[in-house]
Amino acid sequence: MEMTDQAAASDLRPLLHSSLGRIRWGLMFLVVFVGLGAAAAHFASSLAEFVETPAAGQVGSTMVLSPEDRASLTETQGAQQKLSDDIAGLTRHIDAQRGDLQAILDQLTTLTSRIDILQIPAPGPSAPSAATLPPDKAVLSSVKKRIGRSKPQGPVSVGGAPLIAGSIGER
Repeated sequence: MEMTDQAAASDLRPLLHSSLGRIRWGLMFLVVFVGLGAAAAHFASSLAEFVETPAAGQVGSTMVLSPEDRASLTETQGAQQKLSDDIAGLTRHIDAQRGDLQAILDQLTTLTSRIDILQIPAPGPSAPSAATLPPDKAVLSSVKKRIGRSKPQGPVSVGGAPLIAGSIGER
C-alpha cells in the first residue's frame, strides 16, 4: 500500500502546486487591479480640483483688475452681446428670405406647369384630318384615276416638226 500511497501523493503534488500558483497569480492580479482603481479615483478627484481652481481664480482675478480694465472688460462683453444679437437677427432675416424664395420657386413651378398645359393643343370635337381633301378635289382625283393618262393614237413627233398622219404610211 505504500506504493499506491506514494503514487497518489506524487500525483497530487503537481496538481496542488499548479493550483497554488494559479491562486497566487490571481491574488496578485486582484491586488494590482484594486491598486489601479484607487490610483484612478485619486487622479480623478485631483483632476476635478485642478479644473475647478482656474474658474475660481478667474473670479478673483476680476476683482484684482483696475477700474479701467473692468470698464473695458464690461464694454467688450457688451459689444459681444450686441454682436451675438445682430448675428441672431441676421440669421432670422436670412431664414425669412429663404422662405420667400421657396414660395417664389413654388409659384414659378406652378406657372411653368400651367404654360405647358396651355401649349398642348386641345382636340376639337370634329377635327378634320390632314389627309382628307375638300370634296371638289376628291372628285377630281377620283376622275383622274379612272381616266388615267391617255395614250396618243398614231404617230408622235419627237423632233418638234408637225407630222402629217398620211405621210408616214405612204412611203
